[in-house]
Amino acid sequence: MRPSRQATPADAGNGADGLRAKVSYLSDPASYPERPTAVELVQTHMSCVFLTDRHAWKLKKPVRYPFLDFSTREARRIDCEEELRLNRRLAADVYLEVVPLALAPGGGFALGGGGEAADWLVKMRRLPRRLMLDQALREGGVERADVTALIRALVDFYRGAEPVPIDPARYRLRFESGIREGYRELACGGYGLPAQAIAAAEAGALAALERETVALERRARERRIVEGHGDLRPEHVCLGAQPLVIDCLEFNRDWRVLDPADELAYLALECVHAGAAWIGDVALASYREQAADPVPAGLLAFYQAYRAGIRARLCAWHLHDHPDPADQGRWIARAQRYLDLAQRRACADPVRP
Repeated sequence: MRPSRQATPADAGNGADGLRAKVSYLSDPASYPERPTAVELVQTHMSCVFLTDRHAWKLKKPVRYPFLDFSTREARRIDCEEELRLNRRLAADVYLEVVPLALAPGGGFALGGGGEAADWLVKMRRLPRRLMLDQALREGGVERADVTALIRALVDFYRGAEPVPIDPARYRLRFESGIREGYRELACGGYGLPAQAIAAAEAGALAALERETVALERRARERRIVEGHGDLRPEHVCLGAQPLVIDCLEFNRDWRVLDPADELAYLALECVHAGAAWIGDVALASYREQAADPVPAGLLAFYQAYRAGIRARLCAWHLHDHPDPADQGRWIARAQRYLDLAQRRACADPVRP
C-alpha cells in the first residue's frame, strides 16, 4: 500500500462530510451539462456511481483497505486514469474520459470546471439495462448465440494479451495462500457463518488444489497466464452484436494476472449462482473450442471452488455495511450459498440451482 502524502487543500473534503457534499452536488440534475431528468445513485464499497439519462459518472470514495488506498485526491485521479485505460480494452466506446470535479470560486463544486480539482470522475456511456447479462438471464432473454459471441470477443482479447511469466510453483502457492487466508478470515471474523461449513469448504479446496497441482503448474509453464479482466461477472457483460465487458478490476494488477480458464470458470460459477447454469456450460465449451484450449474439467472445478470461497468472503464483508437484520440475513444466506458451491466444486460434483 502506498503511504499517505501530505494533504492538500483539495483533499480537505476527503472525510465523510466532504464525501457527503460531493454526493449531494452530484445527485442534483442541475449539476450536469446534459441536464438529465433525474440522477440515480448506486454505491459500492469503493465508489459512488451517478446514473443520468445517457451517462454513468463514477466517483471514488476516499477509502483505504489492505488491497487499495484511495485516501488522497492524487491516488483517486491515478485510479480513474487506470480505469479508463484498462476498460477501453473490452469496451472502448463506453469509457469516455476522466472529468475533474472542480472547486467553484464562490464555494461548492463545478463538474468539469477549470478550478482546482477537488476530485475526479470517470465518465461512461450508459448501457441498456436489458442487455446486461444479469438482467437478461433473469428475464430469460439469453440465447446460445449471445454466449458464443461473448466468448469469441474474450478469446480475441486473450490472444492479444502478452503472456505474463510466472514461476509454476509460485502460481500454485498463490492459490494455497489465498485459500488459507480467506477461510481464516471467515472463521475468525465473527460473521456468524457455520464453522463446519467453513472448515469443509477449506478442506475441500486444499484437497482439490493438491489433486490439480500438476495441471495448475502446467498452465504457468505453458505461458497461459495473462493480464485479464479480473472480475468477469454477469453484471459486467453487455450482450449484443458486439459484446462489451465493463468494470474490470483496475486497482490491483496482481488480481488481474490470471489464467483465462480461471476467469471464465468464475463467470460460469456466477451463472450457476444466478440460476442459469447452462450459460456457464456453453461458455466453457465454447472457450475450449474457440481457443483450442483443452483445459481439464478438474482444473475448471478447482478454479470455481477457489472463486466461490472468495465470493463467500466478499458477501461476509457486506455485513459491516448493512446493520439492518434483514439485510444481514440476506448476505449471510448468500455467503452460505457460496460456501456450499465451493465445497461441491472442490469435490467436482455437478452444480445446479
